[in-house]
Amino acid sequence: MSARKKDIFWFILFRLIIITTLFISILTIQIATTTFLPLYAFYLVFIAYFFSFLYFVLYFWWKNYAFQVYLQIFFDLLLITALVYYSGGLKGSFYFLYVFEIIAASVVISSTAAYLTAVLSGVLFAGLIDGMYLELIPSFESELTYPQSLGALITSVVTAWGVFFLVAFLTNYLTNNLRKTRNALESAQKELQAKKSLAIAGEISAHLAHEIRNPLAAISGSVQVLQNELSVNGEQKDLMEIIINESDRVSQSIEQFLNLASPGKQTFMTFNIAKVLRESIKLLQRSGELNDKYRLDGNFKSAEIYCYGNSNQFKQVFWNLIKNSLKAMPDGGILTIDLFQKKKNEIEFKIRDTGQGMAPEDRARLFEPFYSGFKKGKGIGMTVVRRIIDDYNGKISVTSELNKGTEIDILLPQGNLNRKDIRLLEGEDAHG
Repeated sequence: MSARKKDIFWFILFRLIIITTLFISILTIQIATTTFLPLYAFYLVFIAYFFSFLYFVLYFWWKNYAFQVYLQIFFDLLLITALVYYSGGLKGSFYFLYVFEIIAASVVISSTAAYLTAVLSGVLFAGLIDGMYLELIPSFESELTYPQSLGALITSVVTAWGVFFLVAFLTNYLTNNLRKTRNALESAQKELQAKKSLAIAGEISAHLAHEIRNPLAAISGSVQVLQNELSVNGEQKDLMEIIINESDRVSQSIEQFLNLASPGKQTFMTFNIAKVLRESIKLLQRSGELNDKYRLDGNFKSAEIYCYGNSNQFKQVFWNLIKNSLKAMPDGGILTIDLFQKKKNEIEFKIRDTGQGMAPEDRARLFEPFYSGFKKGKGIGMTVVRRIIDDYNGKISVTSELNKGTEIDILLPQGNLNRKDIRLLEGEDAHG
């Protein structure tokens, strides 16, 4: 169970408003009429003010917000019970205040808290009424007599319990819907912000490509010409190799930027997505990045699933996801890669690692452009992955825990498959 800090603040503030309204009403009645109100009314108001002051102190100095709310509700129920007692029990008109505490518990904490508050309200109310009926608790004013009918008493208590639980049920139904709506709205806002960031990143990457790509190619080409035409010693040759290699690395980054900015016109066809996955893994193995430090698990070796789209885009997706998993396991670990036919016309791709995992704040920013959880990361690869998956109307979800690893789950529509093309591809695969 949890409570949001700002909800607790409003809970305390609304209580103060209600208490102040009650206090002003008491003073108005006292001044404007000849009616003498008993001192208990003032005592209860002052006690409520005192407790509210303590709640504000706890609010600013104690971080266990859920316990604070339970504490507030408990003492509120005691004050309400005292008010019901002083006003004559069933003959009074204040036992409806229990309902507000049940509503507050549902809104501020949880559905369970609302039912617990309803139970405690029912116990306190029934205990008070039964005690007064049995004369175990003396009536506050002698002229207030209790109904002699036990049936009427039982009916009143059962009705109160029914009302308390009905209020808890209805309030929980409404607050749960409100929470779902709020969560959906927050998710939509995050999605919108991410898409805005992608648009900005696209503009920046297109500009960078135009400003850097051509001069960089000229520098790299010039150095290669000099390297071939000049007689250079070992150190000079190494420096030239560094220039060429680093130029290639920057060029690859620019390609990533370009893919982020505008994927361009893509050729779509039916292809074996499992085969593309295996090819991506082989490339990483040949480059030495996916080496003996890592144990490969999963069904990727035997899967045969076809998809309609652009195979080069999925090479990018697989390449970036696997490289991220390897970076998360610098000392080695287990990499599990699975590809499933989830249901008709839907593919599921899962990649799990046993690496360093991510904190919640890093997981929330995983797909933001230029944000990386790795020291030497550029923050581009996962943004490109997100862009491609969105273009295919797919869904991507991330589960991660620090020091335990990360799992990325992608759901993709299979697209409009051409059965004739699939048979041709199956024949090609069968012949090597």
